[in-house]
Amino acid sequence: MPNRWTSWGNENDLGGSLVRTEGSGVIDEDQVRTAREVVSHSTGTPEWSNPRGFEKDVFTFARAVFKVGPNLAPGYGYGRRFGWWVDFPDADLNLSYRLQQMTSMKVDPNGRVMKLTDPDLHGYPFLLMEHPGYIILRDAEVSALRKYLLTGGVLTIIDFWNNYEWAGFASAMKKVLPEREWTDLTADHPLFHCVFNLKGPMQRWQVPTMQFWDRRHNPDDPNSPPIQIDRGEGWEKMSVRALYDDKGRIMVIAFHNSDITDGWEREGEREDFFRTFSEPISYPIGVNLIFYLMTH
Repeated sequence: MPNRWTSWGNENDLGGSLVRTEGSGVIDEDQVRTAREVVSHSTGTPEWSNPRGFEKDVFTFARAVFKVGPNLAPGYGYGRRFGWWVDFPDADLNLSYRLQQMTSMKVDPNGRVMKLTDPDLHGYPFLLMEHPGYIILRDAEVSALRKYLLTGGVLTIIDFWNNYEWAGFASAMKKVLPEREWTDLTADHPLFHCVFNLKGPMQRWQVPTMQFWDRRHNPDDPNSPPIQIDRGEGWEKMSVRALYDDKGRIMVIAFHNSDITDGWEREGEREDFFRTFSEPISYPIGVNLIFYLMTH
């Protein structure tokens, strides 16, 4: 029987508009519109509804669809095409439910999946990208994303690793916003304290991919094993970087070297992972992120 990760990684790019996901089957990128259309590949996703007549008076979690080239970083994942569908749909729907459950926000129970050239994109001020280290942006997508960001949209990037993937993503963003430079956020930035008061240092907020987590890791012991497997040169240190507009508004925020979305996606799979990462890190960051970006 073939190794699950090897077979999935090599076969996920089926050509055209079809992609094979982590465990939800094949998705047609040209047809899928919501996270709710795609079957869970974890422990299932919650369902909820909002008062009739207020279906559009809600926050909607939106995820960006984009093309990628092969992973060229030596080590884990070499040659594979990890793309926008990583952690989908469970991460999107689980975080949306927690926002509905833990805050006064009303949240769309379906979420959205959107290409960057979708004319409806401007109706969704929050947009997530996952695994964009080898993103390929066409000219029309560069133009559309630039317009989206300069007119009020916010792009959040999570779950990409090492120096190679940062360079690939940063190169793509340089085409979109060539006049902007990255700013490193520190652990005392108000985003990390606006709802939940996250305690630094920032390195304590690094979330491993669940199936790679080494439970022997002790953040207080520098001689303990790494938190997870080698993810390529430069993967060890978590950072958060942002691109600002002229008024000081965050247009793009990138969580590098942390799989925060795995804490949303995998919340029901292992209690120790939930207690160590989902509950104290992933969900507080997610709630703070939405609250801060949507009010600043």
